[in-house]
Amino acid sequence: MNFPAFLKNWTLPVAILVGTALYLTFAFTPALDEAGDSLLPVFETLLPLTLFCTLFVTFSKVDFHLMRFRRWHLLILAAQLLIIGVLVILHSSLTGKLLLEAVLICVIAPCASASPVVTAKLGGDLTQMTTFVLLSSVSMALLIPIVFPMVEPPSASDVSSSIIQCSLAIFQRLAAVLLLPLLLGAVVRHWVHPLYRWFVRTPDLGFYCWCVSLAITAGITVRNIVHSHAASHLLGDIALITLVTAVVQLLIGRLVGRATGEHICTGQGMFQKNTGLAIWIAYTYLTPEASIGAGCYVLWQNIINSYELWRHRKRSKLSGS
Repeated sequence: MNFPAFLKNWTLPVAILVGTALYLTFAFTPALDEAGDSLLPVFETLLPLTLFCTLFVTFSKVDFHLMRFRRWHLLILAAQLLIIGVLVILHSSLTGKLLLEAVLICVIAPCASASPVVTAKLGGDLTQMTTFVLLSSVSMALLIPIVFPMVEPPSASDVSSSIIQCSLAIFQRLAAVLLLPLLLGAVVRHWVHPLYRWFVRTPDLGFYCWCVSLAITAGITVRNIVHSHAASHLLGDIALITLVTAVVQLLIGRLVGRATGEHICTGQGMFQKNTGLAIWIAYTYLTPEASIGAGCYVLWQNIINSYELWRHRKRSKLSGS
C-alpha cells in the first residue's frame, strides 16, 4: 500500500482516529495522567489557532468582488428556519425534550466556518460558500437568542436584556475566528502577493490545517462523551438521532441544490455546522447533556465528508480515464 497516498485520500478519518487514539491513550494510561492534564489546556488553545490558520489560508483565495447573495442562500436559511420552528413546537408538546434539544443544537448552529474548505475540495464554489458562512453566522446569531428562551425560559426578569447579551456573546466568538481571518485574507490577496501566490501554489494547505483542527476536536469530543454523566442508552440515542439529523440535512440541502444548480454548496451549507459554537451554546444556554449532540454531530459530519470526498475522487478518476 502507498502509505502517503492513503493518508492524502483518507485525511479526515485518519485525523479523527489520531485525535481519538491520543485522548484514549492519555486517559487510560495511569502513568500519563499528569501529562494529559497539562496538555489539555494546550490543545484547547491550539484549536482556535488551527481553525484561524485554516480560514486565513482559505479566505486569502476568495475574490471578494464576486461575493454576491444567491437564491440558494435564502432557500437554505428558509429550510433551516422551518425545521427550527417544527422542533420548537414539538419541544413544547413532547416529553423527550433532551433528544429534541440535541437535534435543535445541530440544526440551529450556523454553517461551519471551515465548510468552504471541503466545498472547494468537492468542486463547489468557494466564494459562494464563504458568502453563505457569513450570512448564516449573522442570521443564527440573531435567531438563537430568540429561539432559546422558548425552549429554556430564562430565569432573569429582563428577557430583552438576556437576548441582547446572548447575541453579543455569539458575535464576539464568531468575530475572532471568522471576521479576523477574513480581513487578513483580503489584505494578503490584494497587497501581500508573494504570500498569496504561495497559498495558491499550495492548494491543500488550508485543508491540512483544518485536519489538525479536526484531530484536536475529535479528542476533545471523545473526552466530553467519556466524562459525560449521561446513561449509556441515552448516549446511544443521541448518537443515533444526530446521525439521522446529519443525513436529513444533507439530503434537504442536495434537494434544494437540484432547483438551483448548486447541489454541492447547498448540501454543505445545510449540513456542515459550526459544532464548536454549538457545544458552547448548549453548555451556556441549555444543558451539558444537550452538548453531546453537537459532539456526536462533529464526528458524523466528518465521516460523511470523508465519504463524499472519496466518491468525488472516484468520479474524477473515472471521468479522467
